[in-house]
Amino acid sequence: TSVIRGTYLGLEYMRKGNGGDGGVIINISSLAGLMPAAFQPVYCATKHGVIGFTRSIALAANMENYGVRLNTICPGFVNTPILQSIDKEENMGQYYSYKDEIKNMMQFYGVMDPSIIAEGLITIIEDDTLNGEVMKITASQGIHFQQYSQTPFTSSKR
Repeated sequence: TSVIRGTYLGLEYMRKGNGGDGGVIINISSLAGLMPAAFQPVYCATKHGVIGFTRSIALAANMENYGVRLNTICPGFVNTPILQSIDKEENMGQYYSYKDEIKNMMQFYGVMDPSIIAEGLITIIEDDTLNGEVMKITASQGIHFQQYSQTPFTSSKR
């Protein structure tokens, strides 16, 4: 709920019709929000939710002329201490048996330095054309965007 509450709070203060100057809100999801993850079903579901919520509220903000853009970043594996936790059963619980699959995914997508995430953030902040976009960031493919078909029924107000 923190992503939803934080987004609504940001919109309240940032939107032009309410005295704000506009801007951009960037919500963080994960590659797990774009595909199933057997070893992380709840995490996966919440990350799917972040993407759906952000894309939906971006449409609403655009239709209401808030002057606020909303986008999502979906990083892959980032070189942080949490990656070491997959080798510890006490951290993984019932999903510990999936550690080899996780390691295979890490090898496939690669493990990236946090600086590439910062590069993606700067891109979204600076590019005023990006709204409702889902940026994927992986070591193997770099910064790229999820492709969606045209969303119907987005041009008219209520």
